[in-house]
Amino acid sequence: MTLALVPHLRGLTQIWDPACGSGKMVDALRQCGLDVHGSDVDNERDFLGSERIEGADAIITNPPYTLAREFIEHSLTLMKPVGGLVAMLLRTDFDHAKTRSHLFQGCLAFAQKLVLTKRIVWFERPGAAPSFNHAWFIWDWKHQGPPTLAYVL
Repeated sequence: MTLALVPHLRGLTQIWDPACGSGKMVDALRQCGLDVHGSDVDNERDFLGSERIEGADAIITNPPYTLAREFIEHSLTLMKPVGGLVAMLLRTDFDHAKTRSHLFQGCLAFAQKLVLTKRIVWFERPGAAPSFNHAWFIWDWKHQGPPTLAYVL
């Protein structure tokens, strides 16, 4: 699921994953040659309390679902001054809620929705099954024009 995002990233110099958990997404991005810094509330770094971006020009993460709107809003605030990119892995229907419409409808930075055509298996164990459909939502402060829709493996 992380590798599906990589072809849609423009020349980024440093990426921050502020909800890196065990670091699988950080590792996948690094294997593609990207410079990635990972942090998490578990290692005493509260992203929503951060006021600095530490040189990053992109924030890419799978946010905690209950805080996803706050993660997006805060990421957009941090990335706007540097013309940066925000990519969030979310359930495919995340853009349907009225309370989140400001992140999509009329948001000039909203650039693309990448729908994953395969469901994610989150846990590696016998009998584990995928549950929900997911997509990458991308906001880019350098984006111009309407957002695009793409389907990726």
